[in-house]
Amino acid sequence: MPEEKFIPEEAKRKDLSGILALYTQLHDNPIPKELKKVKKLWRNMRAREGYHLIVLKTREGQIVASCVCVIVPNLTHGQRPYALVENVVTHEAFRKRGYASRCLEYAKKLAKRENCYKIMLLTGSKRESTLRFYENAGYNRKDKTGFVQWLEP
Repeated sequence: MPEEKFIPEEAKRKDLSGILALYTQLHDNPIPKELKKVKKLWRNMRAREGYHLIVLKTREGQIVASCVCVIVPNLTHGQRPYALVENVVTHEAFRKRGYASRCLEYAKKLAKRENCYKIMLLTGSKRESTLRFYENAGYNRKDKTGFVQWLEP
């Protein structure tokens, strides 16, 4: 199957190890040592309504791109929910092929299907090429101002 045919899908239970491997390329995130705790968290995440971990795999099953889309219930805007996108990552050997864009398109389809009135994305990157990538995917950096407050464990 040509690479162009790789289709994003919702992560399956068996995808945890592939996701953790991919996440090592997201802010140098190490594979967790307490796998029993991680497996329990993974079960809870998958069971949570509105939580979607989107993956794109090679025909061999390697996860090469991913993002998370969370649908958040809302009491404003006609009680329409909104969507949050986080943890957008592509394996370094597979970058610049449109894979992350396909994951973001899938997230947008989910948000539309759930009648969301907006979809938001935060990035920690300051690289202009990354910011342009998100703008090319339909996001803008002019309408809202994002703030982050880091919490101590």
